[in-house]
Amino acid sequence: MQWESRYLPPDPTVWQGRADIPPGACFYQHIHPLNLLTSPIKPPADQTVFALLGFKCDEGIARDLGRTGAVEGPIAIRQRLAKLPVQNPELFCYDVGNIICTDHDLEASQQALAEVTAMLLEKNIKTIVMGGGHEVAFGHYQGIAKVSAPTQRLGIINFDAHFDLQPLHPSHRGSASTAFYQIAQAQLAAQRPFDYNCIGIQHVSNLRPAFDMAKRYQTKMVLADDIHLGLREKCFDFIGRVIDENDLIYASLSLDVFAPAYAPGVSSIQPLGLNPWQVIPLIRQIAASGKVIGYDIVEHVPRYDIDHRTAKLAATLIYEIIHHHRDI
Repeated sequence: MQWESRYLPPDPTVWQGRADIPPGACFYQHIHPLNLLTSPIKPPADQTVFALLGFKCDEGIARDLGRTGAVEGPIAIRQRLAKLPVQNPELFCYDVGNIICTDHDLEASQQALAEVTAMLLEKNIKTIVMGGGHEVAFGHYQGIAKVSAPTQRLGIINFDAHFDLQPLHPSHRGSASTAFYQIAQAQLAAQRPFDYNCIGIQHVSNLRPAFDMAKRYQTKMVLADDIHLGLREKCFDFIGRVIDENDLIYASLSLDVFAPAYAPGVSSIQPLGLNPWQVIPLIRQIAASGKVIGYDIVEHVPRYDIDHRTAKLAATLIYEIIHHHRDI
């Protein structure tokens, strides 16, 4: 598989703003568009470097018969991120463009995402992948697995109302809801532990067999009910355990973990979802751990958004990740 056929270079015009803004004050002044087809990856030494990578794909959601439109999520998030302020003047972040899926071949696009992710991680660049549906996760994970040492323990933290642990469709094709099942199978095939940790799971959003599958794979979880009832310390302890027991952390965030007042533009509306301030302190804890190898934010559907609320929330979460991330 060659990733080049599914690659769309970055659009530099996204990263523009007002002429009267002081130099270095906003994200659009810190983003470095990098066309991977024409330019070498040469990040500055001795500095934490991030890369924004879009996954323009609706195929996984379509296979689940969900409401599509997440293909436009990456551009909407970039547009809102561009205008946000930057508190760290040393910030260095690439926009490396997008992986696309225009022919319904989700598996080929996931493999392309894996190849580009691995290219970036090998250069010690932290990946922030913007979906797209949650099928992003399997492609992103495959890239992480390519560069991880066999002895390194990988902990997965998924902020989501759903487990996305569904077995493959009868056609043996993956989808948005099968991503972490596919990751589980890949980890087991490689004789690596599958340490899967979910935050924000809702009983009303998962069929009973989904909980049975989660139990089968020893999934740890904090229910949305617990968070709404104020069990804040339980969340911090939950994440602290994942951090302590693993060498690397992969953090995935589905925007449908939030209530529609904050995230109306998602693939699956969650009336009993969380509010941002129930999640942001946890994102900060994860980012400050020094163990995160990659992040992704998924399931934004701009056509259903109201006042760009969901895109602004996604951009704000990227802001939080970048400003609180540290390396050991």
